[in-house]
Amino acid sequence: MTYVTQPPGHEETGAQEPISLFREWLAAAEAAEPSLATAMTLATASASGMPSARMVLLKEVDEAGFTFYTNLDSCKAADLRENPAAALVFHWKSLKRQVRVEGRVEQVADGEADAYFATRPRGAQIGAWASKQSAPLQGRFELERRVARYAAKFHIGTIPRPGFWSGFRVVPQRIEFWQEQAFRLHDRIVYTRGDTGWITERLYP
Repeated sequence: MTYVTQPPGHEETGAQEPISLFREWLAAAEAAEPSLATAMTLATASASGMPSARMVLLKEVDEAGFTFYTNLDSCKAADLRENPAAALVFHWKSLKRQVRVEGRVEQVADGEADAYFATRPRGAQIGAWASKQSAPLQGRFELERRVARYAAKFHIGTIPRPGFWSGFRVVPQRIEFWQEQAFRLHDRIVYTRGDTGWITERLYP
């Protein structure tokens, strides 16, 4: 059933498209949060169904989905190769808001990953080359030595994107917006992708 409804924290606007609503909430969070309003919990599961979760940074959001970047040898990337589905949670404490996203996952195109990598600070580019993400580390000095090695290798030249580093996009099938209310009677609205568009429903708190 589709409802004409009021998104939590907004004036009556009808069944607003959820990506534009998310962008409004993110902009408000970036103005209100002390740091890292783009931080999100990324939950994945292995082929056997073992779940895991960690914090990552949202780097792009558009009608195609929610994009983040990582080492392709990391545990999260291994999960996503085995089970290409994920859930995201944004929690903005200062605004008393939460957004949950669930959907399938796809790896971004090489050109898109190249373009984003080129915008990263030089130190972060070197760090991407130096870190064997999720592999055992004998000590901090081992990491610092690898950083120094790649800093010397690339010197002052352009640093290319490592082939083992890229992005993933969560293509949303379900997006839930949550706004805290008094007496734990919280305001919840969920958007579910249907064959012809988004289906909008309110949920009990």
